[in-house]
Amino acid sequence: QVQLTESGGGLVQAGGSLRLSCVGSGRAFNSDAMGWFRQAPGKEREFVAVISRSGNIRYHADSVKGRFTISRDNAKNTVYLQMTSLKPEDTAVYYCAADESSIQLKAGRCDYWGQGTQVTVSS
Repeated sequence: QVQLTESGGGLVQAGGSLRLSCVGSGRAFNSDAMGWFRQAPGKEREFVAVISRSGNIRYHADSVKGRFTISRDNAKNTVYLQMTSLKPEDTAVYYCAADESSIQLKAGRCDYWGQGTQVTVSS
């Protein structure tokens, strides 16, 4: 069983930055690809970014490309999402996810999910 715990959300003005963190426990952290999703009120959950087990392959959704960066530190069992140039439309609950397959993860078919952290961007 894998437990994922997100942190780092909050309220920020448009144009600002935040860094989200997700700590994993329960099995070898480098067993899984890791990713971030988000869900805004009244909308479906949306894929944001995925990173491979070793961290050498990353993919970001077009909506965040060039503004958000996913990274991981396997020694710290942590995956990060650095968010810059934030926009009001980035407001959502952000979820960390883990799966052995980065392809399955990107499709939202993840074995494990965190509880989410709220990000609110004011205009």
